[in-house]
Amino acid sequence: MVVGWFAGEGDEFTLLGTRCSACSSVYFPREDGHCRNPVCAGGDLAEIPLSRRGRVWSYTDGRYRPPSPYVTDPELPWEPYTLIAVELPAERMVVLGQAAPGVAVADLTVGAEVEVVPGVLHEDDETVWTTWNWRPTGVTA
Repeated sequence: MVVGWFAGEGDEFTLLGTRCSACSSVYFPREDGHCRNPVCAGGDLAEIPLSRRGRVWSYTDGRYRPPSPYVTDPELPWEPYTLIAVELPAERMVVLGQAAPGVAVADLTVGAEVEVVPGVLHEDDETVWTTWNWRPTGVTA
């Protein structure tokens, strides 16, 4: 889990960003140092929950074994995965993430509504590393 990038569980799971008090720019991943808006004089950056739902802006499938920090077992066959770029209109940003397990490219269309849900990046006998996934609304795990 990346500390400070998301919070909650189940229906309360949300991505966390930061918003500048001077210009209202929103950042994800969070920005804790300074406002990156070049026309902003700078303001305080406050943590905010991002919208839990957005619209598919683009999507593709990943048919290659990604580099670190993504952890895969080289002894197991590679399983393709689906990536989704999601537009969060309230925040005026696009957030990239992996689709929830079982969601394929064929299940998506540009403009379709999706929601953020907790996912598993990797797990071993001692630890489960949490991440976020995007899932079409109305679909249950």
